[in-house]
Amino acid sequence: MRVATQGQAESAPRIPLSRDRVLRAAVKVADEHGISALTMRRLAEELGAEAMSLYYHVAKKDEVLDGIVDLVVREINDVVDRLEVSAEGHGWKKAVRQRILSAREVFLRHRWAPAVMETRSTTSPAVLRYYDGLLGLMLRGGLSHDLAHHALHALGSRALGFSQELFDPGGGAADEKAVAEVAKMAGHLPNLAGMLGAIAHDDPDSTPGWCDDQAEFEFGLDLLLDGLERLRDAKWSSRRK
Repeated sequence: MRVATQGQAESAPRIPLSRDRVLRAAVKVADEHGISALTMRRLAEELGAEAMSLYYHVAKKDEVLDGIVDLVVREINDVVDRLEVSAEGHGWKKAVRQRILSAREVFLRHRWAPAVMETRSTTSPAVLRYYDGLLGLMLRGGLSHDLAHHALHALGSRALGFSQELFDPGGGAADEKAVAEVAKMAGHLPNLAGMLGAIAHDDPDSTPGWCDDQAEFEFGLDLLLDGLERLRDAKWSSRRK
């Protein structure tokens, strides 16, 4: 039996690089340091490898970005595949809502992902599988193909769990500065100043960013789903013939 001499440590076996390992390391860097910190050099450091060795698994940074988007959406599919909510009849709305909010929870763990997803020129197979499942819930709930098609357009990125905020000054001090600027211009911006005064949060620390993003997201989602249900009940497809 080989015994390590004093001062000589047994080295752990080196884990070989693979595409999956590279992409998971890239997600970790983006989660912990932001997407701007994700460079091939930083990724190599995270993996304890030479930067050039990464190119055997990902040809360029664009391929890394495509790959990490795919990885996040695969995580979403793993989560929503475990949901057990019947979409039959009027249950479709609850099932769609839970699926979308579950996807949102994943994006909240990877806050960089929506912005990266919007820059991709190709659609990940994982994204198509997610939408196919969402469409299936709508169809089982009685929506026609025509109405479900309109629903996907109306939902937009909200179907995947994120939406672009109308106002997003950057959070924290930037929020306070923006509100103060509007207050100064109340004479010229009476409607905005009035709205901000009326909806001021009692506990600003409980609200990330300009508004309560989760509450606003759910408000918009429920508004759309309620409208779709009314159209479904009004037999949308027969009215359009």
